[in-house]
Amino acid sequence: MKQAPRGIRLVIALIGRRNSGKSSLINAITKQKIAIVSEQPGTTTDPVGKHYELLPLGPVTFFDTAGLDDQGELGSLRIQSTRKILFRTDLAILVIGENGITNADKAILTDVHAMTIPVIVVFNKSDLASPSKADIDFCSHQGIPFISTSAKTGENITLLKSKLIDLAPPEMKKEPQIVSDLITEGNTVVLVVPIDLGAPKGRLILPQVQVIREILDCDACAIVVKERELAGILENLAVPPALVIADSQVILKVAGDINENIPLTTFSILFARMKGDIHHLIQGAQAIDNLNDNDRILIAEACSHHVQADDIGRVKIPRWLTRYTGKDLSFEVYSGHDFPEDLSSYRLVVHCGSCMLNRMEMIRRINECQRRGIPITNYGLTIAKTLGVFDRVIAPLKTTC
Repeated sequence: MKQAPRGIRLVIALIGRRNSGKSSLINAITKQKIAIVSEQPGTTTDPVGKHYELLPLGPVTFFDTAGLDDQGELGSLRIQSTRKILFRTDLAILVIGENGITNADKAILTDVHAMTIPVIVVFNKSDLASPSKADIDFCSHQGIPFISTSAKTGENITLLKSKLIDLAPPEMKKEPQIVSDLITEGNTVVLVVPIDLGAPKGRLILPQVQVIREILDCDACAIVVKERELAGILENLAVPPALVIADSQVILKVAGDINENIPLTTFSILFARMKGDIHHLIQGAQAIDNLNDNDRILIAEACSHHVQADDIGRVKIPRWLTRYTGKDLSFEVYSGHDFPEDLSSYRLVVHCGSCMLNRMEMIRRINECQRRGIPITNYGLTIAKTLGVFDRVIAPLKTTC
C-alpha cells in the first residue's frame, strides 16, 4: 500500500471568499499546480483535493474549495459542496485577500467555530497589501492564529506549514490505535476472515490489512484463518490466543467455536472505537430494544460499492434487525460522504465501520445524532446485539474505553 488510507489522513480545507487566493496558496504549499489560478472570481467550482506529506505530522489531504460568497443557483451548489468538505475537515485555513477581513469572512469564521474546527487566518497577498491593524486586532482579540503570506513570492509558506502542524488536533499527532492497546509483545492474535462472494478478489479488505500491520508493529503474531478452519487452528495452539478478531458476519459461529475465556471482538467494533465515541455507539446499540413498528432506520455507508445480493448493510442488517425486534421497520441508505441534514424522521442510525472516513467526520456524525437525540451505533455492534453476543464482544474494550 503506497498511500496512507484515506480514513487516517488529516483533512485541511482552504476556505474563504472568491478570488482571495485559495488556489494560488494550495499550489504554493504543495509546490505543484493543483488548482487553476485566475483573476476571474469563481474559477474553482468543485473541491480539489491533493494528498501531501506534511512532516512530521504525516499524510494529509489539502482541499481547495469554491468561494463561500458565490452567487446564483450554481453558486449555491458550489457552496453546498464546500460545506460537505467542511463536515469532514480537521483543520481550516481561512484565506484573506488584499481587501482584508470582511463581514462575509467573519460569518465564515462563526460557522467554522460552530463546527469546532481549528482555523488559522492567512493574509495571503502580502505582496499587494499588509494586513491592517484592525484585522490583526480582530484576530488577536478572538484568539485566532494568523499569518501573512504571499503565494506569489513564497513568503512565509514554510512558516505556515509549521503553524498548521502546531494547530492540528492532538489526537492527529498520535498514532491511531486499533488493537495495540489490547495486546502485548509475543501475543498471538487470531483473525477470522471469511472468503465469500462479497470478499474482494485476490486481496483482503482495508480494516483487515491495517489490523495485521498493527499486530506486527507490536511484535505479536497474527494468524489469519477462515471461519471453517478456526476450531482446528485453536486445537493446534499450545497457548490460547490473547485475542480473536472476527468479521462481524461470522461472529455467531466464531463465538460458538472458541472458549468463553478467550477475548473476542470484531473488526467493525475496533474501527468504531478508533474512529468515534465507542461509549455512545454502545448506547445506540442498546436502543435497538426500544424500536417500534414503522420506525425508520438510517443505514450509513462510508463507501460506495456494487451492491451484492446479500449486501451487509442493505440486506443482512435490515433482516437481522427485523427478526430481532419483531417489528415492521423501514430502512434508508446513504453512501459515501452523503449524510442527511435532517435526522428527525429516524429512530436509529446504523453506521458502517467508517474505515473510509477520517475520525473528525465520524465524530461530527455522532455529534449531529446526539444533538437531535437520535441513537447511533455501528454495523458490528448491531450484528452482535441482534445475534445475542453483544456483551461478549464489547468485553475486551471495557478496560480501555
